[in-house]
Amino acid sequence: MRIHCKVVAIAVCFGLFLLLYFFRGHGGADGPPPLRQVGGERDREPEEDGGSPHALSDYPGSDAVAKLARKPSAGLGERAGRREGKAVGRGAGVKARSKFPGNVIRPVTRRRRAEEVMHLAVVACGTRLEETLTMLKSALLFSLKKIKFHIFADDPLASQFEERLNQWPHSVSARFQHSIYPISFSVGDAQEWKKLFKPCAAQRLFLPVILKDVDSLLYVDTDVLFLRPVDDIWMLLKSFNGTQLAAMAPEHEVPKIGWYSRFARHPFYGVTGVNSGVMLMNLTRIRRTVFKSSLIPGGLSWEDLLHPLYQKYKNHITWGDQDLLNIIFHYNPESLFIFPCQWNYRPDHCMYGSNCKGAEEDGVSILHGNRGVYHDDKQPAFKVVYDAIRDFPFEDNMFQSLFYPIQNKFLDTVNTVCGRIPQVFLKQIEKAMRKVFEEKVVRHGRVHK
Repeated sequence: MRIHCKVVAIAVCFGLFLLLYFFRGHGGADGPPPLRQVGGERDREPEEDGGSPHALSDYPGSDAVAKLARKPSAGLGERAGRREGKAVGRGAGVKARSKFPGNVIRPVTRRRRAEEVMHLAVVACGTRLEETLTMLKSALLFSLKKIKFHIFADDPLASQFEERLNQWPHSVSARFQHSIYPISFSVGDAQEWKKLFKPCAAQRLFLPVILKDVDSLLYVDTDVLFLRPVDDIWMLLKSFNGTQLAAMAPEHEVPKIGWYSRFARHPFYGVTGVNSGVMLMNLTRIRRTVFKSSLIPGGLSWEDLLHPLYQKYKNHITWGDQDLLNIIFHYNPESLFIFPCQWNYRPDHCMYGSNCKGAEEDGVSILHGNRGVYHDDKQPAFKVVYDAIRDFPFEDNMFQSLFYPIQNKFLDTVNTVCGRIPQVFLKQIEKAMRKVFEEKVVRHGRVHK
């Protein structure tokens, strides 16, 4: 009996031991931790490291993830935990992707700085089509920034300009814009203005009035050729002081052979006067300035000044609009910036002997073929340059098809005064070609390597 009681007691103890062992194995601390706890630990890591402060519970959809975490399967819990950990890690680095739309950060787009455009104006009437196109061509051959051409033309020429410009290669037309305007004058008798000096030349006086949306402008005559980038003369705008609003070159370098100093019957700028064939203008300043004159004590705006000034001096002026500009800047010398003669090199600088020291040292920057020298044989050195630029095929090699032909043809001009100094005409052309080659080929190639 005693032995039977002992066996029963041992069996009961063994059963209790097995029961305790069973509950300890399936309900104790060794089971898989809830997924919410794993995610919570990862949520705190980025905040401590300076990352995203948002916890996973802050994201939409976190309740569904928590329900998965409460499922008893250890394998599913571990996989879900890894997915959540990856999502939170990405969230810390990039504020989460579209999986969590409430915290998506849109990419920031930087605004590109607007490309600077240079403005070039010309007035063409009568037979000046070919000459003007050659001038525009020279501006494009050497320049680096884009150019906006403002072409003022009478009716017969307007459609011809449009047609010819549209025929230029796309690689060239992509580098410029153009607008064509009719000839118009805001004050006075239009026919009287139109016949002043050369046909339509007085139009340049009204550019500040017509081009109201243009801040700065380079005006040139049709018989001008650029032998270096327009960019270089455009940079002279930054050399203006607080009162200067226009820039021109002297009419002459030597007063004793100057026209104004010997023959003018009206006021003019400085000792020798200025030539208006190349004129750089800050149109905004011109429109805002009150100009002194001999007309009234208080001064007048640019538009109000032009017609009464013409009426007063029309019987005393020889060179039309250029004389009027000389009169204006005689009374307002502080408003004018003077650039050297190589920026407006004319036959006068060499036909009586070389008298432009700047061109001798640095070469001609802008060639001005006034007196019709591009179209006769009086100054063959000028004609050689004009013919070469006119006949140069766009997109050809400039050294082979432009520079070398000019260089060779200069041999035929050595018996003329201007032709004896070929380096004056060639120096800037060669330098400009090398600059264009470096900018458009060498640097462009490095960028695309």
